[in-house]
Amino acid sequence: MAKQTHLTLTERFTIESMLNNSESFKAIGRKLGRHCTTISKEVRGHILFKKTGCYGHSFNDCANRRQCDYTNLCSSPKCRSKSCRSCSSCHLHCPDYFKEYCKNLSAPPYVCNGCSERMKCTLEKHIYSAVSSHNEYKLVRSESRSGISLSENELSSLNSFISPLIKKGQSIHHICSNNKAEIMFSEKTIYNYVDAGLFSAINLDLPRKVRCRPRKSNHDNFKVDRGCRIGRTYKDFQKYLSSVPGCPVVQMDSVIGTKGGKVLLTIHFVKAEFMLAFLRERNTAASVFYIFEELYQTLSPENFKKLFQVVLTDNGSEFSDPLSLEMDEDNELRTRIFYCDPSAPYQKGAIENNHEFIRRILPKGTSFDNLTQEKINLIMNHINSYRRANLGDKSPYEMFRILYGQDILDALGAVLISPNDINLTPELLK
Repeated sequence: MAKQTHLTLTERFTIESMLNNSESFKAIGRKLGRHCTTISKEVRGHILFKKTGCYGHSFNDCANRRQCDYTNLCSSPKCRSKSCRSCSSCHLHCPDYFKEYCKNLSAPPYVCNGCSERMKCTLEKHIYSAVSSHNEYKLVRSESRSGISLSENELSSLNSFISPLIKKGQSIHHICSNNKAEIMFSEKTIYNYVDAGLFSAINLDLPRKVRCRPRKSNHDNFKVDRGCRIGRTYKDFQKYLSSVPGCPVVQMDSVIGTKGGKVLLTIHFVKAEFMLAFLRERNTAASVFYIFEELYQTLSPENFKKLFQVVLTDNGSEFSDPLSLEMDEDNELRTRIFYCDPSAPYQKGAIENNHEFIRRILPKGTSFDNLTQEKINLIMNHINSYRRANLGDKSPYEMFRILYGQDILDALGAVLISPNDINLTPELLK
């Protein structure tokens, strides 16, 4: 059997083909000269989740769909059916919604590729695709060879040494050449760390850097280093929630406009479905830190710790400095940061679903460069005033007020919009 070698694209096509023919993992392993556990890990690690229906029926994974009597819960003009059992989005607004899971997916082969009932099923499909799997493999391989190659404490120590010298007007070349024993990093690495927003010194503190035209680069931004994820994985997150029952969860993410332009930081309070959004010039770790600092001062430490007990986010470069978000200036814990598994956005599905409201007003590909924070606040006020069926026909604003009080809403600058004045289209900004 092959050992210590990566699967090739050809082998992945063989796996997909044999899965489509309902072959077992052992049969696939014999064909490829691999152990059956290798095939099992490959399939389970690269599952595509597709919310598709079947011929004549839309996607619907509600366990109550067969005896459902609800009609037009989504109130959408796109909903062509009066019965919610035939709508692909009404279940998102249904108070009695309960997701049905296919029992066959809990056992090998864990996917729907060779399922005889696939063409009759309206549940979520789990598919193994050779092309998608190989692309994910190449992305993980690339990320494993890049990123921040030092721990949080090492980064903090390096920042405290280098940033004050940069702010004195010294160049990175001068600093590195005169402090080789203390730094032990190349000039290029230090420039990358400054450019990624990992230091308190920024590009504006480098006099020549701001005058030079940025060079074209094909590599991705820094991702969250594995060292940062120790004790902060999704399993750790679930373990923490089980130890603190009823703990309110905050989910955090970024919404991208056009490449290289302004971006949004979104903060979603899951229990109330209330979302905040903040406009940032660049998608850096420093910009996220500044927003946390501003919220910490605006809300008061006591209210901040009550709201932000635990934060779940993804592995983007802007969240690569969790320690600065978790600790205040007195080195006291103010929140706990956890990360979703790589390529698993469904683990923070609440914020991903709420982004759909933002995309109604700011469609994908829209530039955020001409927006201001006042316009972003206006957008969020309309979204947070939109009533939801799963909140008992209350809006996120009203639910947040019940849970945390009006004073915190006033401190955040949130405003309740009259139901008939709510506008969730691009016309809102015109």
